[in-house]
Amino acid sequence: MVRIYAKPGHRGDAAPEVDASLLRLVRGLVPVPEVLEVRRRDAATDSPGLLVTSFVDGVRGDELLPTLDERGLATLGDRLGTLAAILAGMPMLRSGPFVDGDLRIGFFDVPDGLPAYVEDLGLVELRGVAEQAQALLDTVTRCSLVHGDLNPKNVLVDPDSLEVTALVDWEFAHAGHPFTDLGNLLRFDRAPTYVDAVLGAFTDHVGDTPAVALALARAADLRALIELASRAGQNPVADRAYALIAEIARTGDLSV
Repeated sequence: MVRIYAKPGHRGDAAPEVDASLLRLVRGLVPVPEVLEVRRRDAATDSPGLLVTSFVDGVRGDELLPTLDERGLATLGDRLGTLAAILAGMPMLRSGPFVDGDLRIGFFDVPDGLPAYVEDLGLVELRGVAEQAQALLDTVTRCSLVHGDLNPKNVLVDPDSLEVTALVDWEFAHAGHPFTDLGNLLRFDRAPTYVDAVLGAFTDHVGDTPAVALALARAADLRALIELASRAGQNPVADRAYALIAEIARTGDLSV
C-alpha cells in the first residue's frame, strides 16, 4: 500500500516519518502493516512525502459490524476492546502531538482542559458538562499512546475468524489520556452486546469496572466529539456528532 502526502497536514513534512515510526513502535503488539519505504517531501523537486507498507487483507470493521449476530458482536467487541487496552498500556511521559520521526512530543495548540476549551469556543451550554468530565479525567494521571481515530472504519478484520488483521490510519496518533481510544471506539457503535464485550476486554487488561471505564471514555471523547460536531453539514458523521452534542448539552449527561 502506498500513501502519498500530497498536502501538508498538522505534522508538516515529518508526517511520513512519524507514521512510519508509530507503525514500527507498535508492530508485534498490535496488528499493523509492515513499513517498506518512507520518504520525506523534497521541496527542491516538489515531490510529496510517501509511505509504503505491506498489503493486509481484511474487511473494514464498519462494513462488517452491522452484519454480525450477537455472538459475532461479542467476539469482535472483545478483540477491539483488547486492542484499545494494549494502546492504553503503552506509557508516554506527557501528553502532546508527535513532531518528528523520533516521536518527540510537542504541545497542543488548544486551551488546556475541557472547561477552557468549551469556553474558548463560546459553548457556555457545555460548561457544566466539561467541568464534570475534566474532574473525572483528572483522576487518571498517566499518559499513554493514543491512536486518535480508533473506530471500526480504521480496523481491518478477517470476516471468517473475526481476527483483527490491521489497525490503520495513524495520522491523529498522539500521547494523551489512556481512555481516549475507548471513547472513540464506543462513540457511535452502541449495540449492548458489542459495548459490553469492548468494556469487558478493556477492563480485564486495564482495571476499573466497566461503568467507570465507560464514564472515563465518554469524558475523554468529549473534545474530539465537539470538534467533529463543528463540521456538521459537511458529512453524515459530523451530523451525528452534532446531534449527540446537542443532546448532551440539553441533558447535561455525557452518557446519552
